Amino acid sequence: MPIRILPPALIDQIAAGEVIERPASVVKELVENALDAGARRIEIDVERGGIGLIRVRDDGGGIAPDELPIAISRHATSKISHVDDLAAIATLGFRGEALPSIASISRFRLASRARGAAAAAEIAVEGAVVSPARPAAHPEGTTIEVRDLFFNVPARRKFVRSDATELGHIARLVERLALSRADVAFRLRNGERVVLDAPPARGDGADEGAERIAQVLGAEFLACCVPVRHAAGPVEVRGWIGLPTAARAQPDQQYWFVNGRSVRDRLLVNAARLAYRDVLYHGRHAAYVLHLDLDPRLVDVNAHPAKLEVRFRDSRQIHDFAMRALERELAATKPAASGPLPAHPGVPGGMAGTAYATGSRTGELGLPAAVAASPWGLAAAVREAAADSDASSRAADDAPLGTALAQLHGVYILSQSRAGLVLTDLHAAHERVLYEKLKADHEARQPASQLLLEPIVVELKAHELDAVLEDRAEWERAGFELDALGPERLALRRVPALLAGRDVAAVVRDVVRGLQLDAGTHHLEDAAHRLLGTIACRTAIQANRRLTLPEMDTLLRQMEATERANQCNHGRPTWTRLTLEELDRLFLRGR
Repeated sequence: MPIRILPPALIDQIAAGEVIERPASVVKELVENALDAGARRIEIDVERGGIGLIRVRDDGGGIAPDELPIAISRHATSKISHVDDLAAIATLGFRGEALPSIASISRFRLASRARGAAAAAEIAVEGAVVSPARPAAHPEGTTIEVRDLFFNVPARRKFVRSDATELGHIARLVERLALSRADVAFRLRNGERVVLDAPPARGDGADEGAERIAQVLGAEFLACCVPVRHAAGPVEVRGWIGLPTAARAQPDQQYWFVNGRSVRDRLLVNAARLAYRDVLYHGRHAAYVLHLDLDPRLVDVNAHPAKLEVRFRDSRQIHDFAMRALERELAATKPAASGPLPAHPGVPGGMAGTAYATGSRTGELGLPAAVAASPWGLAAAVREAAADSDASSRAADDAPLGTALAQLHGVYILSQSRAGLVLTDLHAAHERVLYEKLKADHEARQPASQLLLEPIVVELKAHELDAVLEDRAEWERAGFELDALGPERLALRRVPALLAGRDVAAVVRDVVRGLQLDAGTHHLEDAAHRLLGTIACRTAIQANRRLTLPEMDTLLRQMEATERANQCNHGRPTWTRLTLEELDRLFLRGR
């Protein structure tokens, strides 16, 4: 077959195959065009899952009558004009492919009236046949109708799913678009039924974002979130992140927006995953709505035909910036004083009624300044205060976790606070306290360690031993001194002081095998934290170890001074509270 130039109609259909995967792709392109045109209200009507009809109306800037034929031509756009514009794209669309691609595979109609114009006009396309533009009655803005999608591309039509499935894709897409722009009104209708109605948010800044989240995802989602806003130079991350106890079984409520563009970016998703690594229960997924705003010159949006992925000029810097910003907010999830308690659905084991601090300081809870500065000085503070136990009890009652009363079944600490009754998981709480201490020592490069008279020999598989030796520096920073005695034997000559009297070989084997599972994270800090987390888990107080009341109180005060203390290292809840009102309801008091 000789080389030839393809006809324009075939070129358009090939482009449509790249850009238009399903009806939701049409909605995405048309709504993004409306946003670029400055629309403040966008209405989307669909029939038969978008195959029968997709109609998008907006009140944006509109299109002049003489520009209508150009608008449906390939590579025609008002958004860029020079090659340099590609280096700093600030609009959602820019390629000039969407309208001609959609028009080539549907019965297409575009009606528009430019802002301030005296009259409107419309143009129609059926397949590749373009009708001349003609006058029309239309308010300022644009309406685009797409009927009988894929009517002339039967091969593509076969891949379309049921009407309900395609409508679901459209609904989720419009939700994302609505979350990206809280200042714009969105309405989605399927036939006569309103699927989504989101008026423009009335608030300002964070309040505006919160109102739109409540409109789209529900008040329950917002009740289990905390706001985040952090900036560094030309980069800012803002939005709402779900509390660890609001984690979900599926990653279906994870939204990232880059300069207002909804993206599915693996780098940003991984940054959020690492930020939650110490507070999520195994197999659970965080929920969040996050916006990353940065200089357009620092990001390349021309990286995917459907513009769903982006490339950052300095991907590692952006990754670590986002991770640290979220991690900083999550560090404040520790016991808080009494107050209105949010419900947290979907938590393994249940944790309804747990309060969260958001940046509160221990010194504000009435503890001595020396105690607030160093949670590891709490034991001494408790001993010094033992002579005045009544006063200590009264002060502890004002603290979030209260005064220890008893140890329940050797597993839980039962304590009393002014708000009610508190139950604390002994092992999980101590595990978190130790873990945060180990991380602080690791960052300061000051791990307490013990030199052994005789080395401890650990039997490992050859590839496991190689992995340990490859990460020798991280092991040494955690307090180990080690070397190889053979192809499958590891010698430990120095170990962290916390492992004194423990089965060190078993701890090391657990850590090595856990690190092998995370070998693909490509994040050294994640591997180091897994090592420290396993050490903390194996050295924390075990069930059925009897504690005195001062020892229990010491642990409770340490929890209140420890970041992320609402969850253990594995993401399980460490404490819960029954308020006096809840106790009264249980016993029908006052009725």
